[in-house]
Amino acid sequence: MTVDTGAEAQLEPSRPQSSLSTAAARNLATTTKSAPQMQEITSRWLLRMLPWVETKGGAYRVNRRLSYTVGDGRIEFVQDGATVRVIPRELGELALLRGFEDVDVLTALAGRCEQREFRAGEVLVERGTPAEKIHLIAHGRISQTSAGKYGDEIAVAVLADGEQFGENALLDADARWDYTATAETSGVLLTLSRDDFASVLSSAPSLQAHIQDFSSLPLQRQNKHGEAEIAMSAGHVGEYELPGAFVDYELKPREYELSVAQTVLKVHTRVADLYNGPMNQTEEQLRLTIEALRERQEYELINNREFGLLHNADFKQRIQTHSGPPTPDDLDELLCRRRGTKLLLAHPRTIAAIGREFNARGLYPDHVDLGGQAVPAWRGVPILPCGKIPISKDNTSSVIAMRTGEENQGVIGLRQTGLPEEYEPGLSVRFMGISEQAIISYLVTTYYSAAVLVPDALGVLENVQIARRRD
Repeated sequence: MTVDTGAEAQLEPSRPQSSLSTAAARNLATTTKSAPQMQEITSRWLLRMLPWVETKGGAYRVNRRLSYTVGDGRIEFVQDGATVRVIPRELGELALLRGFEDVDVLTALAGRCEQREFRAGEVLVERGTPAEKIHLIAHGRISQTSAGKYGDEIAVAVLADGEQFGENALLDADARWDYTATAETSGVLLTLSRDDFASVLSSAPSLQAHIQDFSSLPLQRQNKHGEAEIAMSAGHVGEYELPGAFVDYELKPREYELSVAQTVLKVHTRVADLYNGPMNQTEEQLRLTIEALRERQEYELINNREFGLLHNADFKQRIQTHSGPPTPDDLDELLCRRRGTKLLLAHPRTIAAIGREFNARGLYPDHVDLGGQAVPAWRGVPILPCGKIPISKDNTSSVIAMRTGEENQGVIGLRQTGLPEEYEPGLSVRFMGISEQAIISYLVTTYYSAAVLVPDALGVLENVQIARRRD
């Protein structure tokens, strides 16, 4: 039996065709088509998990109990080649100088700071030795360790860029280090000695007055969170005179205004009129446009400098990994900073790094069900992917932990519904007219923001090393 092959057909070009070709037959066939696809679409877990609060008037005010803030921010530096200098006004982030605004004096203090470069493994201060300087970390990671109750070495903290240690040394002549600070990486820090601080203080009456006022701050009774204390009595007997109390509020609470993402969708009338079967061209164009807007909305909720989660986490709720990669110990440290953590958000590559650390220790994370989908979890808290969390050039990223909901004093999403020509909750599609070129225009708009009701509702594990280590 002779088998007709493609090769033989090429050798016999003059052989007559005995049936209709597939290329010609396709002209009469009906084509099955998919809807337009879009690679940018992600799971958008943040938008799905945030409780959305109706925000009338376009703003949401977060009223809090009065707190006495004594400086707990991070310090910024400027670099000129190999020379690093602290920005004078940034010294106001120190508790001792919070609220002090004499730029000339701050500049004089900044000029007294001495640059010191350190290498990995170098011991910067030793426990028990006199503390004579404050250390401002411009770049690098420093671990603090101390002696435990039973004589073993215990980890106290891990500090990184913008943080400082040893502030009490500036005023206390008898101060001693109660921990050992060791460099985990190479880096640069600036030091200000007690003698240099005293020299500037002696010639600056404004600073002397500020220090005198600062010394009275501990007299303001406050709880461990820095909030104004509510006086009360407990355990008394008899006709004890009860203290009077009231709850004081912040006089200038923060207001979150709704942000906006907009675009103008344009569709030619010829396309809308003639090419609408089997799919509505305008509807498909609008569907993909809305998907892109929602992706941008989630990006802004993570990264916006005004209301984004990464920029609004309280400095006391930002922690560093102990060794670089995201270990179970680091996740436990992140979870213990707040009650009722609802979810963890991380870049997919960070989640892969978490899995590697679990595998290396023989641990297998649980899975929880979210809307019928099984997702990995740690201590019962789901770990959800979010590709909008940035990865730095040195392959480090962040893990976000949050408690959600107004009733839980957590993180909430803000939006306003009932908009004119609303297409989805908080998103409107408004007809803008037809141009002389026969192009139909639609204004697609969504309004949104996010609010952190109390500082411990949101935490961030920073500088998470996600690159695979060489064995």
